[in-house]
Amino acid sequence: MIAFVTTNEGKFREVSTKLAEAHVKLVHEDRTYPEIQTDRLEKVVRFAATILDDQIRGDYLIDDSGLFLEEFGGFPGVYSSYVYKRLACAGVLKLLHGARNRAARFETVFLLRTSEEHDVFHGECRGSIAERERGSGGFGFDPIFVPEGATKTFAEMTLTEKNAVSHRARAVDALVAHLLARKER
Repeated sequence: MIAFVTTNEGKFREVSTKLAEAHVKLVHEDRTYPEIQTDRLEKVVRFAATILDDQIRGDYLIDDSGLFLEEFGGFPGVYSSYVYKRLACAGVLKLLHGARNRAARFETVFLLRTSEEHDVFHGECRGSIAERERGSGGFGFDPIFVPEGATKTFAEMTLTEKNAVSHRARAVDALVAHLLARKER
């Protein structure tokens, strides 16, 4: 059993559903932890682990995710949560109004603590920013992000559809591969 430390119900739902397929039980540890302002998602989770190691018993999982817009050199990236709280989807659409380059990517970095080890897993989903908000599912920037090869935004997809292509799902796949390899040793 692994405790997923997050205050985001949507993240918990996505990750627990995907891990359940691999017979890995996840429990929700609904709490915040310090997030440093830095240039890389991995630095954020590694710093958070230095705090959580003393606060959480047993195995735990944390994540940091971000939306990276090509038009703005990757911004908001590690600042996505802050930008979402201040501008939301409408603000990002306004920033991109008239922009030719709507390419974007979502990235997720997981940190899994087992015993005294920290293992990190990455997931990425490339796509573009829609012209307007579409859909009512998901959370965060899901209503404006269209993954490569898709016509729907994440918010228009079912959980199963999103979990087949998302950045978070890809990070879960890497995590599951690691857990299975450890089991086989």
